[in-house]
Amino acid sequence: MKPLHDRIAVVAGATRGAGRGIACALGEAGATVYCTGRSVRGSPATGSRPETIEETAEMVTARGGRGIPVRVDHTVDDEVRALFERVREEQGRLDVLVNDVWGGDELAEPGPFWTHSMEKGLLMQERAVWSHLITARHGVPLMVKQRSGLLVEITDGDTLRFRGSLFYDLAKTSAIRIAFGMAQELRSHGVTALAVTPGFLRSEAMLDHFGVTESNWRDAAEKDPYFAESETPLFVGRAVAALAADPQVWRKAGGVYASWILSDEYEFEDADGRCPHWGRFFAPRLDAGWEKLVATVREELLQRGADPDTTLQADRAGLTLRVRMGGEHDLWTVPLSEVDVLHGNPRRLAAMLATRAATDAETHAGRRWGSPGEIQAV
Repeated sequence: MKPLHDRIAVVAGATRGAGRGIACALGEAGATVYCTGRSVRGSPATGSRPETIEETAEMVTARGGRGIPVRVDHTVDDEVRALFERVREEQGRLDVLVNDVWGGDELAEPGPFWTHSMEKGLLMQERAVWSHLITARHGVPLMVKQRSGLLVEITDGDTLRFRGSLFYDLAKTSAIRIAFGMAQELRSHGVTALAVTPGFLRSEAMLDHFGVTESNWRDAAEKDPYFAESETPLFVGRAVAALAADPQVWRKAGGVYASWILSDEYEFEDADGRCPHWGRFFAPRLDAGWEKLVATVREELLQRGADPDTTLQADRAGLTLRVRMGGEHDLWTVPLSEVDVLHGNPRRLAAMLATRAATDAETHAGRRWGSPGEIQAV
């Protein structure tokens, strides 16, 4: 008997990507899965993407579960309310609720936030944060009534480090905070809330971006070496299914968990039999990038007559550089994102920091060190 044979799940945002993978993995474990989204046959809702919720539901059924497609715009309160009224009428319960609605890829913009479109930035929050709150608001009461259930927020990254773009970072860290906050309020009602992140997701859109298919995806690693450790959407799906089948999942309430960490714990594999581990793959590359960055900054300081040992503090754990501006406790803090460290211009950042360190006297005489926007030179 499959571990989730009697469970009822709703995957919000099941059209493609992680949502489709999660729905399929829950079906693989025997669950009945309501697959929701806006794209239905004959009426795509995300540009030219061909995927639909009907296709996802068919995949769920083919894997041994029962897939039920329901067209829902999760930013519309009445549509979400109607979804869970249907679940209540048809099933009488809800065991797993997955908030995976995203729709922010076409809204993301490069550069500092003050150069971004506010309309796009706020729409991203509506799709990726507000929709999650609406969905939880109407779905959770079914779980509270039965005093059991699992709510999963899908995010990007298992830390609170800056993700390189303010609106994107706000959306993804909000999912983590939603899970944490809801866990506090749901704990006494027998319901568990937590967040889950995939690694480098080998989604349909990402395969198209690199011009490959699932059969030859390794060819894309020649363009982007990080793609070599990518994972299919089914991998994070099996992470969610494993959590849903764990009778002690309540111990994880409020946390954020990576697919590769959960794979180590629950011993599941990806669709191709691999166990991609983004953490082990990524960490040494980030370490190397950090060492190069710090060495470059120290070199620039020396060339400009400043002593790096007294001028510079490098915090690897927090990805933060601090440069002394004058007094013993007067430090200028420069937080960096992983994108900055791996793909930025260390020489340009080093030159900026060295220049500022060399003008301490002027700074203390009243001269400001310029706009924080200069960090974008990285």
